[in-house]
Amino acid sequence: MSTGSLQSKRVSPAERREWGLFFLLVGPNILLFAIFTYWPLLYNGYLSFVRWDMLAPVKIWVGLDNYRFLFTQPEFRLILFNTFYFTIASVLLTIVLGLLMALLLNQSLRGRNAVRSIVFSPVMLSGAAIGIVWIYIFDPRYGLIDALLGFIGLNSPNWLLDSAWAMPAVIIVHVWKTIGYAVVIYLAGLQAIPRELYEAVVVDGGGAWSRFRAVTLPGLSPVVFFLILTTVLTSFQAFDIIKVMTNGGPVNATTTLVFYLYEEGFVAFNAGRAGVASVLLFGLMFAFTLVQMRYEDRNVHYA
Repeated sequence: MSTGSLQSKRVSPAERREWGLFFLLVGPNILLFAIFTYWPLLYNGYLSFVRWDMLAPVKIWVGLDNYRFLFTQPEFRLILFNTFYFTIASVLLTIVLGLLMALLLNQSLRGRNAVRSIVFSPVMLSGAAIGIVWIYIFDPRYGLIDALLGFIGLNSPNWLLDSAWAMPAVIIVHVWKTIGYAVVIYLAGLQAIPRELYEAVVVDGGGAWSRFRAVTLPGLSPVVFFLILTTVLTSFQAFDIIKVMTNGGPVNATTTLVFYLYEEGFVAFNAGRAGVASVLLFGLMFAFTLVQMRYEDRNVHYA
C-alpha cells in the first residue's frame, strides 16, 4: 500500500474532534434508550419463556409452554378479539368523525376558535378522571344519557355491567378523549392545502364533492397516514379508561391485550404469561407499522 493512500485514510484531528463531539451528544441518548427501551424489550422476550412469580429467586425455563397455554385458551382468544374490536372501532370513528369535525371547524364560523379549544381539551385530561366522569354519565338510572334517552321514550342500557354494551361504552369514551387530537392535526393539514387547487376545480365546473375528492383527500393523505398510525398505536395501549370504568369486565368483555398484560404481571404475578402478552403486543404494533410504511410509499401524496 502506498504512502499516499495511508495518508488519505488517516483521520485528521479536526475529524476526531467532530466524532468525539458526536458521541458526546448522542451517547447519553443511546445509553438511556438501551437501559429503558431495548433492555426491557429483550428481557420481556426472555420472560415469555420462563415460569416466574417475580418473587422466587429462580426462574424455571419452560420454553414455548406459555405460548401454547395462552393460544389454546378460549379466554385468550376472546382477549385478542376484544383488542382488535376496540382498536378498529376506535380508529375508524376517530379518523372519520375527526375529519368531519375538522371540515366544519375549518369554515369561517363565529366562535370557531373557542369550539376548537373545547374539542381539544379532553386530550389534555387524565384518562382516569375522564373515566370517573363517564361512569356517572352512563349510569342507567341517574345518568345524563338516561335522561336524554328518556325524552324519546327509551330506557338506557346498563352500559358498564352488560357485556354487550360495555365495550361500546369504553370505545365511546376513548374516541371522545382522542378525537380532539385528530381534529387539530386535520386542521393543520387542511390549512396547508393551496387555495389555488380548489379554485382550479371550481373553474372546471366541479362542486363541493369534486373539491373534496380531487383536492382535499389527496392533500390530506400524509395527515391520514400519520393519524392512522398514531391512533392505532394509542388504541393498542389504551389502559386507564378500561381500568377505571370496567376493570376489564364484565366477564372479560373489555379485557384487551394490554389490560391482560397488567393483570398477569401485576395482579397474578405471572411474569411468563405477561411476557407472552408483551411480546405479542409489540409484534402486532411493529407489524402494523411496517405495513403502514409500505402502504405510504404507494398511496401517500406529499405536496
